[in-house]
Formats: sequence, C-alpha cells, structure tokens
Amino acid sequence: MSILSSLGRIATEFSAARARYQTERAIRSLPIELQKDIGWPEASDTKTNSRNGVGSWAGAK
Repeated sequence: MSILSSLGRIATEFSAARARYQTERAIRSLPIELQKDIGWPEASDTKTNSRNGVGSWAGAK
C-alpha cells in the first residue's frame, strides 16, 4: 500500500465521518416532535451513545 493510497483512504474516512457528524447535528437541532416523526433515537439512547473524543472517527464504521 503506497503512502498516497493510505492518505486517500484516511481522507475518505474523515470526509464520511464529517458528513455523519453534520447530519447528526442538523437532526438534533430539529424540534423533538420532528425527531420522533423521522424515527430519530430517543434521549435515553443518546446517553449511552456518547462520542469518544478526538480521533474516534478513525476506523469507526
């Protein structure tokens, strides 16, 4: 595996993680009623699904 292919893979993973984060942020900014209508997880589910901090996107699928 060359350095360029490794960098490309890392950039692709970072881009996908950023898109997921932005989507989650947009959905969480909606009123609770709309979140329920689209089937977004309840507040009790989000407490157990916390972020691990910087670098948590690496390898996380």
